[in-house]
Amino acid sequence: MDFHVSLTGRGDLSARIYRQLLDAVLDGRLRPGERLAPTRELARRLDVSRNTVAVAYERLTAEGVLVGRVGAGTFVCAEPLTRTRARNAPAGGGVRPRRLWRSPAVSPDESEGEPVYDFRVGLPDAELFPLETWRRLVARELRPALVRSAGYGVPSGHAGLRAAIARHVGVSRSVRASADDVLVTQGAQQALDLIGRVMIEPGSRVAVEEPGYPRARLLFQSLGARVVGVPVDGEGLDVAALPDSARLVYVTPSHQFPLGTPMSLGRRTALLEWAGRRGAVVIEDDYDSEFRFEDRPLEPLQSLDRSGHVIYVGSFSKTMLPMLRLGFLIAPASLQPALRAAKRLTDWSGELPTQAALAGFIDDGLLGRHVRKATREYAARHERILTILRRDFRAWLEPVPSAAGLHLCAYLTPDAGVDTARVTAYAREAGIELQDLAAYYGEAPARAGLVLGYGSIPLERIEPGLRRLAENFREAGKSHARSSRAGESPWHVRQDGPHPA
Repeated sequence: MDFHVSLTGRGDLSARIYRQLLDAVLDGRLRPGERLAPTRELARRLDVSRNTVAVAYERLTAEGVLVGRVGAGTFVCAEPLTRTRARNAPAGGGVRPRRLWRSPAVSPDESEGEPVYDFRVGLPDAELFPLETWRRLVARELRPALVRSAGYGVPSGHAGLRAAIARHVGVSRSVRASADDVLVTQGAQQALDLIGRVMIEPGSRVAVEEPGYPRARLLFQSLGARVVGVPVDGEGLDVAALPDSARLVYVTPSHQFPLGTPMSLGRRTALLEWAGRRGAVVIEDDYDSEFRFEDRPLEPLQSLDRSGHVIYVGSFSKTMLPMLRLGFLIAPASLQPALRAAKRLTDWSGELPTQAALAGFIDDGLLGRHVRKATREYAARHERILTILRRDFRAWLEPVPSAAGLHLCAYLTPDAGVDTARVTAYAREAGIELQDLAAYYGEAPARAGLVLGYGSIPLERIEPGLRRLAENFREAGKSHARSSRAGESPWHVRQDGPHPA
């Protein structure tokens, strides 16, 4: 690649070229074995004599930093040099972000390395995904004829994908929408961001589930909203507890995140009636609704809504792969122009070849086939965890009933004699990654518990992982007892929980 050399300032030109090349090698911008521009070419670009550049090259060659090869050119020494400095951005001591962003939380799913027993939340099993089929679909969209005619596209996304999504959710979830109603996004998280940009003014009150998805709460706060947590019980969001002034309500009614319980039909009806009276908008995140192991799912809020107060949000992060960043939203017609304008301002239209490949994946029936296969596997993992929790963890955990998704939640029993923060800390040291339920509360947790994902742990790894977790419970119980006898207050660790969208 062309290496930038600055000649501004005073002093010997050869010395400045030498110093900048040496710095680039030492801080890793020029890597071992990388070829440098010929002296004649670099001299022409810098508008200096060839001898000026040659002197710098010769000095670096004499010091062993560069190597000349007859007939091939000049290269960085193949043996890595010890780096003496890091090339970092300026410290910027005089500039600061808004207060909200001064201590951004880092979630466990953003940590490096893979746990031995992976019970992280929100991760599907990449091994189940038909990668070769997907690769062929993407390659088909990257043919020269298609690439030459490609532009930026429209903010709503690929037309074929919008039509495929409308058919897909119409058949699988009874969602009422045409292709024109669909706006393709980079996952559910971008959908929430677009909605927030369009709906939230500084000081607007937004209601979220408590416990609920932490990144929705933080996102709305970052846009200037006053976020209020509303309790969730066995029937879902407590509509009676909604603040009258809420302009926006975010819910996960099909598979409440993280508890896993669906919102009852009575609560759904009550929520829609409340939104109609208040002129509020309900964001329905149809989280994990694709993977159902038992009962027929209840109707989405969007299909029950007759007055246009629901924005339906979906994602392919779990049914496909999170790295593909594919999602969508379906909004009432009155909000669609504003949402499309917001999309144009953020990333214009997204990655069109990937969107076109997904359209083919859906239309060819491949998505439905993959979901059915994955559902059978996830159902087996769900049942295995549930069986072991009921058999071996009765003294500590009480599973929360759920019949869908990629994780399950378990409350701590009243007589457990352990602290969940201590359990998760011991588990992490033992190579087990799981989540403390406390991470999903914006305020003080109403109930202690754990959340265990099973999307990325093979069936045969579940029992050994939970066996080791039981040992961690016993260790935490002994530690908790010692702390109680010594009069210490139980310690508590807070971390933002994942729900990669």
